[in-house]
Amino acid sequence: MSASVILASSLMLAACSGAKDNGGGRQSDSPSGDVKAASSLAPYEINIYIPGKMSKEVGTVEQAINAYLKDKINATVKLNFTEWANYTTKTNLMITSGEKFDLMYTANSYGFANEVAKGTYLQLDDLIAKYGQDILKNLAPVYVKGSKINGKMYGVPSNKEYAASQTLLVRKDLMQKYNLDPSKIKTYHDFTDWFKVIKDGEPNITPFAGVGDGSSIMASLFELFNGDYFGVLDKSANDLKVIDAFSNPKYLEALHQLRDWYNAGYIIKDAATTQVTRDEYMKNGKVFSFMVSSKPGIDKEKSLTTGMDLQQVDFSEPYSTTADVTGAILAVSRTSADPERVVKFLNLLYSDKTLLNMIDWGIEGKHYVKVSDNVIDFPPGLNSQTVGYSAQGDQWIFGNQFNSYVLKTEDPHKWDKFKQFNDSAKVSKAMGFIFDPTPVQNEINACAIIYNQYRAGLLSGSLDLDKNLPVMVEKLKSNGLDKIIAEKQKQLDKWAQTNANK
Repeated sequence: MSASVILASSLMLAACSGAKDNGGGRQSDSPSGDVKAASSLAPYEINIYIPGKMSKEVGTVEQAINAYLKDKINATVKLNFTEWANYTTKTNLMITSGEKFDLMYTANSYGFANEVAKGTYLQLDDLIAKYGQDILKNLAPVYVKGSKINGKMYGVPSNKEYAASQTLLVRKDLMQKYNLDPSKIKTYHDFTDWFKVIKDGEPNITPFAGVGDGSSIMASLFELFNGDYFGVLDKSANDLKVIDAFSNPKYLEALHQLRDWYNAGYIIKDAATTQVTRDEYMKNGKVFSFMVSSKPGIDKEKSLTTGMDLQQVDFSEPYSTTADVTGAILAVSRTSADPERVVKFLNLLYSDKTLLNMIDWGIEGKHYVKVSDNVIDFPPGLNSQTVGYSAQGDQWIFGNQFNSYVLKTEDPHKWDKFKQFNDSAKVSKAMGFIFDPTPVQNEINACAIIYNQYRAGLLSGSLDLDKNLPVMVEKLKSNGLDKIIAEKQKQLDKWAQTNANK
């Protein structure tokens, strides 16, 4: 069967399925889904910028999406995927040059609050109240609260997990070969014995990637504001006391553990300078393990992207912060020529299962086949590496993830487990607080320059702590570290007076 016939068939199926119950999400009954209302709108192209691999058949998928959207909101979409490594540079240039675009992925770790302060994104409260009712129906209240800045919405968070634990992803074949027992893992220190076993038994494999993996250990210990370590909360303290991470015993303990692993040969020697990602090291069979923020099924997702059968071994409990809630946000650019249409499109991402799965997985019959109502597989002869289109493991960026299909290699009850994971998480006392860096932006910039000179070396264990850590801390303090910490505490105290525990 030709590609054009498959495409035409898929569009007919999409049109039919769009009128049916979507199996969990709410189909929009707002003007955004009204054919008559759509026909009165002038055509509009929605330019979307998201990180990820540009699939070779993205144009074919865009055609299918555009045909489907015509009777919904009379809009077309342009999916501009940019490799993760280049995404920040690309979008920063777009923003500073005033380039016209409509929608982009952002997050707390990608400077969401900073860009809001600069006016990069539109305030969406009125638009969502009018055109985005299905967004509010499908998002948990904690999501809505946690994603606001000064009580206003400047982006829409993905409906997925809104908590995180930390995990070590390991090759299941080697784990079984050496009878490594996950039940014995209580803290990150317990991985030392595993790394020694792999080092001794597999001379051609490095036990632990170490490429930025130290961040996962720190994330199990501290809650960050503004994505930096210049004043943090101790997660175990359960209070609103902003502390200096660099003088905290837990921070120092973690750095010394990383240093010990590095000296023992458990971490890649050039982890601080390599341009190769952890996923690529795993895909090429070079490492036994690496760390990531965890959620149910993260091992299946990473198995898909690396081609290795992985198992997750969590070493911290689920914890929900503002940063987790703002870990994946779609924001509307102030340069958009039709923000109303963009919000209508966003509304569909939370209510229309057909649209969401076109973006996530492509065209049925061409890029995936149905195994059951909500379970899919790649077509015969294809896999995650050879299929012509998919969001390449980054489906979590888009809308209501609970409406997305799951692969047959994943747990069919994945989304139920996500909900249980969310419900079991400890919620930060600072949930909803977003630090405004403006009063100390100069100090933050200066400290960031200093810290970035040491960060990769510290978190990979490759730097001599005795020689480098005191020098770094002295430089940070002379450039305003204590002032930043005091400002965070001041803002947090003010926020707590009216917002904490509500």
